[in-house]
Amino acid sequence: MSYTRLLYHIVFRPKDSVPAIAVEHEECLYRYVWGFVKSKGCVLYRIGGMPDHIHMLVQMPPSLAVADFMRDLKTSSSIFMRDEHDKFPLFCGWGKSYCALTCSASAKDRVVEYIKGQKEHHKKTGFREELLSLLEESGVDVDIRYFLIE
Repeated sequence: MSYTRLLYHIVFRPKDSVPAIAVEHEECLYRYVWGFVKSKGCVLYRIGGMPDHIHMLVQMPPSLAVADFMRDLKTSSSIFMRDEHDKFPLFCGWGKSYCALTCSASAKDRVVEYIKGQKEHHKKTGFREELLSLLEESGVDVDIRYFLIE
C-alpha cells in the first residue's frame, strides 16, 4: 500500500487578468469548482480569491497529474462560466499558465488562512507582487522578463 498526502496551493487567473469574477457571484463559481474537485477524487480545503484570480488548497490522489487536473478544471469551469454569462460577462477564458506549489501538512492551516484573507491581503498587495512573492518563497526561479506574460 502507498501512503500519500499531496497538497497543492494552486493559483490561476482569467485571461489577461480581466476582473471577471464578480464578488457577488464568486460563491456560485466556487461551488462549481468544489463539485469538480470532488468528482476528481480530490479534497478542496479552501478556495478564495479576487475578481482577477483564484487560490485553492487541494489534496490530490497520486494518480492525478496536476497538469491534467488544471486542464480539465479550466475547460469545465470555462463552459460553466460561459453558460452563466449573465454572472460572468467579462469572462473570455482562463490564462494559459497557473501556479501549483506543494504544501506540507504542517503548513496546511496557514495556507487555508492565507486564502481566507485574500480580500484583506489585496488591499495592500497586487496580484503580480503576491504571485512573485509566493514563487520566491517556494524557491521557484522566475525570469522576470516573462513573468505574467501570456
